[in-house]
Amino acid sequence: MMDPSLPLSVTHEVRERCLCLHVQRAARVLARRFDEALRPFGVTNGQFSLMMSLNRPVGPRISDLVPFLGMDRTTLTAALKPLERRGLVVSDPDEADRRARRLRLTDAGRALLAEALPAWRATHDAVDAALKPVNPQDLRDGLMALVTD
Repeated sequence: MMDPSLPLSVTHEVRERCLCLHVQRAARVLARRFDEALRPFGVTNGQFSLMMSLNRPVGPRISDLVPFLGMDRTTLTAALKPLERRGLVVSDPDEADRRARRLRLTDAGRALLAEALPAWRATHDAVDAALKPVNPQDLRDGLMALVTD
C-alpha cells in the first residue's frame, strides 16, 4: 500500500508554482490597497469597478456585465443594491425588451467616479511602480488571456 502522506517538497512545489495561490494573494493585497484609497469616497474597489463599467452612452444589461466583471448574476445584483440605495446607480426598463433592465449611473454616481478617479490613478501608479521587474502591461495581457480563453 502506498503511503498517503506527501513529502514536504510537494508543498514547496505548490507554494512556488501555484498561479492560483499567487493571484489570489495578490488580489487580496490589491483589493485592500484600492479599498483604502477609495474609502474617503465611500466605495470599495469592487463598487468603483462596477460603477466604472456603467460609464458608457447606453447602460448595459446585467447579463452584459456578468462576463465582463467575472461575477455571477446573483452576486452582481447584490453588489448593485447599496449603489442603488445611495442614488449612484439606477435600473431602467430596456426599451427593446421590457423584461430586461438597463443600468446607468446617476449624476451623483458620475460625480463620485470623477472625484475618486485621481486617487485610483495614484494608487495604480504606485502598484505599477512596485511591479518594476515585470512589465505591468504584460501582466495585464497575460491575465486577460486567461479570462478570454
